[in-house]
Amino acid sequence: MCGIVGYIGKRDVAPLLLEGLQRLEYRGYDSAGLVITSPKAAGLKMVKAKGRVRELEARVPKRFTGTTGIAHTRWATHGAPSDENAHPHLSADNLVAVVHNGIIDNASELRLKLEADGIVFASETDTEVLTHLIARSQADTLEEKVRQALKVVEGTYGIAVMHAGFNDRIVVARNGSPVVLGIGEKEMFVASDVAALVAHTRQIVTLDDGEMATLKADDFRTYTTEGSTTTATPTTVEWEAESYDMGGHDTYMHKEISEQAEAVDRVLRGRIDDRFSTVHLGGLNLDAREARGIRRVKILGCGTSYHAGMIGAGLIESLARIPADAEPASEFRYRNPVVDPDTLYIAVSQSGETYDVLAAVQELKRKGARVLGVVNVVGSAIAREADGGTYVHAGPEVCVVSTKCFTNTVVAFALLALHLGRIRDLSVSDGKRIIEGLRRLPAQITEILESEADIKKLAEEYAGAKSMMFIGRVRGYPVALEASLKLKEISYIHAEAYPASELKHGPLALIEPALPTVAIVPDDELLEKNRAALEEIKARSGRILAVAHREQEKADHTIVVPKNENELDPILMGIPLQLFAYHTALAMGRDIDKPRNLAKSVTVE
Repeated sequence: MCGIVGYIGKRDVAPLLLEGLQRLEYRGYDSAGLVITSPKAAGLKMVKAKGRVRELEARVPKRFTGTTGIAHTRWATHGAPSDENAHPHLSADNLVAVVHNGIIDNASELRLKLEADGIVFASETDTEVLTHLIARSQADTLEEKVRQALKVVEGTYGIAVMHAGFNDRIVVARNGSPVVLGIGEKEMFVASDVAALVAHTRQIVTLDDGEMATLKADDFRTYTTEGSTTTATPTTVEWEAESYDMGGHDTYMHKEISEQAEAVDRVLRGRIDDRFSTVHLGGLNLDAREARGIRRVKILGCGTSYHAGMIGAGLIESLARIPADAEPASEFRYRNPVVDPDTLYIAVSQSGETYDVLAAVQELKRKGARVLGVVNVVGSAIAREADGGTYVHAGPEVCVVSTKCFTNTVVAFALLALHLGRIRDLSVSDGKRIIEGLRRLPAQITEILESEADIKKLAEEYAGAKSMMFIGRVRGYPVALEASLKLKEISYIHAEAYPASELKHGPLALIEPALPTVAIVPDDELLEKNRAALEEIKARSGRILAVAHREQEKADHTIVVPKNENELDPILMGIPLQLFAYHTALAMGRDIDKPRNLAKSVTVE
């Protein structure tokens, strides 16, 4: 989950690399560094610093010029954040520099062998192992040196390599961690995310696992780690550079929360079929006969994507009447699951690169399962590995915690559930009812966002809590889980989420005035059951903040949200709690876009 950026061309490279690192800092921000050279340079020049990119920028000398370079912003895996553990890593002879995203699983074994041969390590990282392996290769080309080193490496990597003896090129490789090439006019770029590229080029090539590339100022070529040439056709990035800017907001999180009405409109656009009260999802690669043969749906995701999958499973069961459930992808592949040919598997990932989800997809494909992807990033690894799927079209999401992508993912699941339902037994009238509800969502989201000032006041009142409980029932429970996650991610307040029906089976022991409870109380068939849970809490002097469709008598405060169809209510009920988490963290002075210990796009286990 680190950020990589590189450039080769004629421009002064250090400012380009620093700008790229700033755009990638959401992928890791505990240390950063860059190394540069030029065709006339005698060697490699490097600067590294513990901390944010701004600390690195302050260390870069005024006369630090070159036309080729690679840079990195880190999320620590091997070794604590420090100047020494920051990337890039240089070989002992200062000829080879490497930046790396991923984990080398056999690094300890390789390190012992290298130390036995006299290599003295300067860091605790697994990446330095790879640096020394490349430097020790006797191959005649940089490409072959890298290829030989990768043959003995086990694990995941997205790497960029420079060599003082081959200063006309950058060699990159990918296995499990994203590597994207940017194609310019007599200049080439590389990054772990298009966010670092779009200010300079919108023509990109995304490497596949097991693929390498050589970048020179005037061309590039791609090939496999085995040496076979591959064909790479550049594609055009959908988003402009401005999409990655804050747009006048104080934080990316606030910007992305505010974009949700437009984002939901975008995921619906062009997909609704009023004639048959259904939707078009052309990328599923699943015809009606195959859809009718599905006997079960299993949804796999991690974190926020898992919570979206839980809501999605409820939608599929409710609208399509197919048994469905969600499971953390990180657990799924380690329990030797039974893979049923009649089960449809759906992999959910915002980035489309989440390693645990990707590994689960690859295991399912190996066992002959049909897998669909629900992802945000076009052309991402999961999108390419899956048999089909749908994009959620949330647009770039830079804040580490997900907001608009979560909302759009749930809407995408509503579309999928409607599509499957209308193929099966969902009536025309029910299809029309859901479509009308989907169309109301953007305006209702705008209505919720207009109440931000009131939510801010509530957040400031609850910001002193040491811990909070979140409860919901059936379709409200995943909303409680996601709201709890948001609060703990950015405010660092301990938070737990439980089904409201489980209170009396243990968690009720925690209720006291110092532990506020946030209750999801939709106006549906379970309203009285949820109100009974509020009674239980109130009887034990617990404070209650309800999210409901009308004021709740037993609650100390109620955030009222607009009513939609019962099936779609969870989409709306989560949004005020995004604002609640945001303003709670703001009141506590937290670094909202870059919460401690976390990073975006988890591409390691």
